[in-house]
Amino acid sequence: MSAPPVALADGDARLTIATRGAEAVAWSVGGVELLWPGDAAIWSQICPILYPVVGWTRDGARVGGKSYPLGLHGFAAAEDFAVEAATDEFARLILRDNERTRALYPFAFALAAEYRLLGAALEMTLEVANPGDGPAPYACGLHPGFRWPFARGGRTGARVVFERAEAAVVPVIAPGGLISAATRPFPLRGNALDLDDALFVGDALCFLEPASRSLRFEQADGSAIEMDFTGFGRAALWTRPGAPFLCLEAWTGYSDPEGFAGELFDKPAMRTLAPGERARHKAIYRYFAA
Repeated sequence: MSAPPVALADGDARLTIATRGAEAVAWSVGGVELLWPGDAAIWSQICPILYPVVGWTRDGARVGGKSYPLGLHGFAAAEDFAVEAATDEFARLILRDNERTRALYPFAFALAAEYRLLGAALEMTLEVANPGDGPAPYACGLHPGFRWPFARGGRTGARVVFERAEAAVVPVIAPGGLISAATRPFPLRGNALDLDDALFVGDALCFLEPASRSLRFEQADGSAIEMDFTGFGRAALWTRPGAPFLCLEAWTGYSDPEGFAGELFDKPAMRTLAPGERARHKAIYRYFAA
């Protein structure tokens, strides 16, 4: 049985974190609920942590010639984290390798998820450490789903504005969730993308080498949620067409390319930690009222 959730508060901001998956399950500022509540009929998750891969592996992960059934976004979201530290505004939860994780990913690790409330800003940090005696490959990410619409905004007229001009093409998502060499265009106007369900018929919009390090999910009334993903370097937008949420995702890695048959160490965008090494990846989400 999972431990009770952790509750944080700073001024009129509130955050609730489940110990299962160290998942943020509610974030509000001034009484405005920002995270979508989850719905098993549409998408049951709210803000899952992605580790030790982002996206899909092609027929599992291969390490040392052996295959491991490592599925979509890894296993962190299904594991119980221990609360290592908690104050009014800050919490740190940690997951260490165990028998279940080693059957999917044969490496020692310590994955910490940190949350810090700073008024209308929420800092989310993933720290990955390698306590083992050999190198360990990993990717990680954040996958929060935000209400669309949120506050008093409407669904119509919402857009995403990128920090910088971006190429108006994204990779085609191939069968099995893999990254195709083909691309598809999307209707970027300058650095602004008008949101429409048709954008997501072909799955997520994945920005694997973006010029931007931040983006804003804006509504017609002027309210906005900004994501600074500098600490991750990659981003994605995703929803199910017609669903009342939009995910603003921060990634270090991404799905296997179509046809990839290499080992996990060779998977594009994977990072490798030496024994005793650790890395930190931070994203900041900010709410702006209308």
